[in-house]
Amino acid sequence: MHFPRSSGVLLHPTSLPGRFGVGDLGSEAHRFIDFLVQSGQQWWQVLPLGPTGYGDSPYACYSSLAGHPLLINLERLQERGLLDDGDFANVPEFHPDRADYDRAYDFKMPLLRKACEAFKAHASDSEKEAFQQFCEKKAFWLDDYALFMAIKSEQKSASWHTWEPKLAKRDPEALEQCRHRLSDEIFYQKYLQFEFFWQWADIKRHTNDRGISIIGDIPIYVAHDSADVWANPENFKLDPETGEPELMAGVPPDYFSETGQLWGNPVYDWDYLKQSNFKWWIQRFEAMLDLVNYIRIDHFRGFEAYWAVPHGEETAINGEWIKAPGKEFFEALRQDLGNLPILAEDLGTITPEVEELRDMFGFPGMKILHFAFGSDPGNPYLPFNYQTNCMVYTGTHDNNTTIGWYESLSEHEKTNLMDYVGCISSDGIHWDMIRLALSSVAALCVLPMQDLMGLGAEARMNVPSQAKGNWAWRYRPEMLNDDIRDRLSTLTRIFGRAPEHWQ
Repeated sequence: MHFPRSSGVLLHPTSLPGRFGVGDLGSEAHRFIDFLVQSGQQWWQVLPLGPTGYGDSPYACYSSLAGHPLLINLERLQERGLLDDGDFANVPEFHPDRADYDRAYDFKMPLLRKACEAFKAHASDSEKEAFQQFCEKKAFWLDDYALFMAIKSEQKSASWHTWEPKLAKRDPEALEQCRHRLSDEIFYQKYLQFEFFWQWADIKRHTNDRGISIIGDIPIYVAHDSADVWANPENFKLDPETGEPELMAGVPPDYFSETGQLWGNPVYDWDYLKQSNFKWWIQRFEAMLDLVNYIRIDHFRGFEAYWAVPHGEETAINGEWIKAPGKEFFEALRQDLGNLPILAEDLGTITPEVEELRDMFGFPGMKILHFAFGSDPGNPYLPFNYQTNCMVYTGTHDNNTTIGWYESLSEHEKTNLMDYVGCISSDGIHWDMIRLALSSVAALCVLPMQDLMGLGAEARMNVPSQAKGNWAWRYRPEMLNDDIRDRLSTLTRIFGRAPEHWQ
């Protein structure tokens, strides 16, 4: 797929400002979109939007297709009469720089339940019809997800494979009893998704109407404790007795970790998926494209071959590469969708076979400037080695911020960096790297908001393999200022990445 020369910003909605503990889809989201427009950007990249579990990672959600209830903006519910002024009389004092998922959950979820009861009692006929149509359209995943979350609540959040066998193995009679017993909770879970999708659709419409496209994120794997695995166990390599993964996903030792990364997700039974003509995967892409315009595939190389680690291992060292039917899958997906609006996260252990798969379908790969200055002129992340059909970042959500990265470099790496950029300008190393990214030949340039704001390591979004303390960075409203907008606008224009009407 051909992409015009353009640029955008990487910012997950949880990082937006707001008074309810976690960024959401309220007025600050619209203000951020206005910033993108005013600075000449054409892309907004987000992380997975699903309901997170332990560790708050958007890459470990209870569903690959549901939305996170904490992203629902309460003030928009108040505007529709589902909440009232009294509900906001005792909003806790949340930390302005860090998302507090636990306290936000404790505050918001009772109000969302109250809004659900108000909707039940007072929704207009058109609202009831809209809810019914939503439930019917999304039934292929929503019915299982709502039931899964209802049972999980009853089971005090225990992982599904520890439920009584009839529930874990989806005995039809046991599930029917649950549907009857837990009907109120099931309705509530569906209502949360209705509100999330309604608010997100409004955000997407506003974004697209302003000339901004949204890049979403599909993690190649889903969490073991998810509705995806519970409802579709045949798609995964699971122990038929215990329900635990027979083989766990991860990556071998790499830049991020000497022992590799052991994610714990079950790997796919690709033979079964292939026999079903990849129906589950194709439905996943179709559903994702209701939310976003383009899809970044996280861990793209897993479609060519994946690292599989036997259950019981404590690190990812003792795994093996197993071939995956990536070519057959993307051909089936292209037959269904036509042009594939896909971007490939092709970092890590990349072989010629992975590059061939990526290039066969014309997917842009990723270039990270933080990886560019530790070796020799053949380093593929140095800008003069790029091909046009790629996207360049200073760093991603898995990297340190540029200032944090620079401060952690060895003297050798700093010297090597200076050989390329000359000297650090008065604007700071973050603007030097932003300029380098924008000036490259890469068709797409995506910049983390932390770098635009010149923030240090305290604003890092994620440290891979660290289970707790990630995904919490937020900015304060005053930090999104005219100075950043004007600097970014100027650089975007002079390096030919602004929209046509700016030229």
